[in-house]
Amino acid sequence: MIEPRSASERDLYALVEDFFRHRFQTDNPLITEAVRRMLAAGGKRLRPRITLLAAEAMGGNAAEHLALAAYMELIHVATLIHDDVVDGAQTRRGVNATAVDFGNRISVLAGDYLFAWIFKNVTAGYDAPIPHILSSTLAAICDGEVLQLRAMGNLDLPFDDYIEIVEKKTATLFGASAECGAICGGQGPGVRALREFGIHYGIAFQMMDDLLDVTSDEAALGKPVGNDLHERKMTIPLICALKTGDAEFRTRVEEFFDAELDEQAESAAIADLIARMGRTGAFEATHDAIHTYVERAKLALGGLGDSPARNELASLADRLSRNS
Repeated sequence: MIEPRSASERDLYALVEDFFRHRFQTDNPLITEAVRRMLAAGGKRLRPRITLLAAEAMGGNAAEHLALAAYMELIHVATLIHDDVVDGAQTRRGVNATAVDFGNRISVLAGDYLFAWIFKNVTAGYDAPIPHILSSTLAAICDGEVLQLRAMGNLDLPFDDYIEIVEKKTATLFGASAECGAICGGQGPGVRALREFGIHYGIAFQMMDDLLDVTSDEAALGKPVGNDLHERKMTIPLICALKTGDAEFRTRVEEFFDAELDEQAESAAIADLIARMGRTGAFEATHDAIHTYVERAKLALGGLGDSPARNELASLADRLSRNS
């Protein structure tokens, strides 16, 4: 987990955590419990922090927009609950996935209810265009999930198609977080710039997540290493490895994707594929791609002037490069 480092960032992180501990409550106790358990498992809270920093970058007061920031994190939590049902995941953030403790039916309904509860509050508390931005974001996330499902096991997936999936599935919520925070903080060209920052940051963030899946360990990830390979997902390290690797590597991937292995055999096969991926230079190529999108994110901030909030957003982006 990447902890907030500056004094101001720690304050924003604490504000978000305090909001969840003392002010988050739905009308359904079971769903509130399920969501609180997911929140208690941790998380970087990047989306709400970006919302609050964007509001500050536009001249607003972050403390006045905690509810909106919290909704960004809760949208993310709802997507994770659904993801774990679709993927059949057993763990999330080092604890049981919601579906393990509550079952698939309750988990699907909990995610649905949370989406509806968020939008009920957003439409009641915020003027246009914020409700429209968030509804469009949710549609894009669902579209991205479907595109990802259709791309599973497609070893010829073009890089541009991967970027489309990532932008819809992950980056659009970062973009919406920045854009909505900016709208609440003020008006002007900075709103569009902050959305662009969020989109590029989100793409880099997902690339780093892809990379960590094959270079980190289970304790740090909160889920098994190589989980994306287990699920036959096309990630950027795998795409890069297929581009630069030899025919034998491609054959190994094809055989793994087609095989039905027991747990022990699959773990060994995943470890072998990860080692082979590393020898193709795919990890270095992924790092280069992350750096490219980090620089695009920082470039988007260029017209905002020099402010603590703007500098903290740039620092968040820089940390992706340093941790990739």
